[in-house]
Amino acid sequence: MSVINSYKYINNMRKFLKDWKRNIMMSRLKFMNTEIDNLTMDEALHEIEKLIKAGNASYVVTPNVDHIVQLETNEDLQKVYANASLILTDGKPLLWISKWYGTPIKEKISGSDLFPLLCKLAAQKGYKMFFLGAEKGVAATAAKNLSKKYKGLNVIGTYSPPFGFEKDIDEIKKIVSMIKETKPHILVVGLGCPKQEMFMYNYCKELEVPVSFGLGASFDFEAGKVKRAPRWMADHGLEWLFRITQDPKRMAKRYIINDSKILKLIIKYRKK
Repeated sequence: MSVINSYKYINNMRKFLKDWKRNIMMSRLKFMNTEIDNLTMDEALHEIEKLIKAGNASYVVTPNVDHIVQLETNEDLQKVYANASLILTDGKPLLWISKWYGTPIKEKISGSDLFPLLCKLAAQKGYKMFFLGAEKGVAATAAKNLSKKYKGLNVIGTYSPPFGFEKDIDEIKKIVSMIKETKPHILVVGLGCPKQEMFMYNYCKELEVPVSFGLGASFDFEAGKVKRAPRWMADHGLEWLFRITQDPKRMAKRYIINDSKILKLIIKYRKK
């Protein structure tokens, strides 16, 4: 590439990023203790593809009730959200709250719904994907199942890091090296909040992956390890109840004890 062509490329990329930032900020609204990109699923996929084509290291977060509760006191998670390229609403309760506030959010974009659509997009456009997270073998099984569903899907790597890996420098170096060598267009991280969000925030630039997603239990769902709630329950905001029945020991504390703190936050931010 000549100097002149390089200069044009850089200028065009700067213009693209400037226009993208202006357009996405037009969709962003203040919501409780964070901001939300008020998009439909189709609009979100359109913005995601723009990020992939731009080729800059970026990441997407999908706040639900649990995230909102954690954001209230977790300063590290606040930094993650402040630097996210897209913030997509995961959870019917947040849509209900937004309507009560008078600033309705268009659509629920749950990670478990977004994940297969990302795979479909990747298969159609030839984007490479890397799956990081879940228990040993789960991400690989999810990749196998999704590859059968979406012909041409190229999952170029899967890895399940050991417990406590985020404190092991050698393990982190291994993961970073593994991802950088395969050069995926899309990285999906399923480590649970806030671990997956912190990983994306801390290593986003170093990994140089165009776009990364923290999608929680999505690998478990696609691998068939955990059942998803029936559609009617998800559509009526009852997915949490179904998940408690699947894993009562772990989920009851999260949904009944921790997430009930959202009630005070609803009132707190309604007054502002």
